[in-house]
Amino acid sequence: MTAIKRFDTRKLILIAILTTMVIIMQILAIIMKPLFPAFTISLVLMPIAIGAALLGTLAGAWLGLVFGFIVLISGDATPFLAINPAATIFVVLLKGTLAGLSAGLLYNSLEHINKTVAAFAAAIICPVVNTGIFIAGCYIFFLPTLTDWGIAAEAVNVTSFIFFGLIGVNFFIELGTNLVLSPVIVRLIQYRIEMKIESTTG
Repeated sequence: MTAIKRFDTRKLILIAILTTMVIIMQILAIIMKPLFPAFTISLVLMPIAIGAALLGTLAGAWLGLVFGFIVLISGDATPFLAINPAATIFVVLLKGTLAGLSAGLLYNSLEHINKTVAAFAAAIICPVVNTGIFIAGCYIFFLPTLTDWGIAAEAVNVTSFIFFGLIGVNFFIELGTNLVLSPVIVRLIQYRIEMKIESTTG
């Protein structure tokens, strides 16, 4: 019982640390945005992927939800909130939550095969789901407005505007960062296993 309580305490501490990291990284990305107007430097999906792999799908979903909440209250989604507040809140919270959830589910499904492969898969799926749901939300809820924005920006069509005007290189930065830092996830997972063994034998 003591070992279980000790592990639960560690798990809660890790969730708290990763939640703080998500908040700080998202705020930092917003602060740095004027320095890089062409794209957003965001590392926030990294702690989400780490939490999903280390602590499970629910932890990943929670961290993704926190990410979405910070996006909403920080003003980063203001242009979309002005068009359709309900849809914006729904899409922003959904994309973050499902990004973390999917990372946890994919890691769990591949962990028994190879932990390194599972970590890389979780790191990849997190930004893919986050961006994919954003794109779907654009087409479902904001297409007329985005069409007008695309025309004003002299884009070839609305799809071109969404992919190159809104997403740009952000997705590739997020994906590349997750892939580069995937070995960190693997090491943290190995550390978790070692701590569990110590808790059981201690």
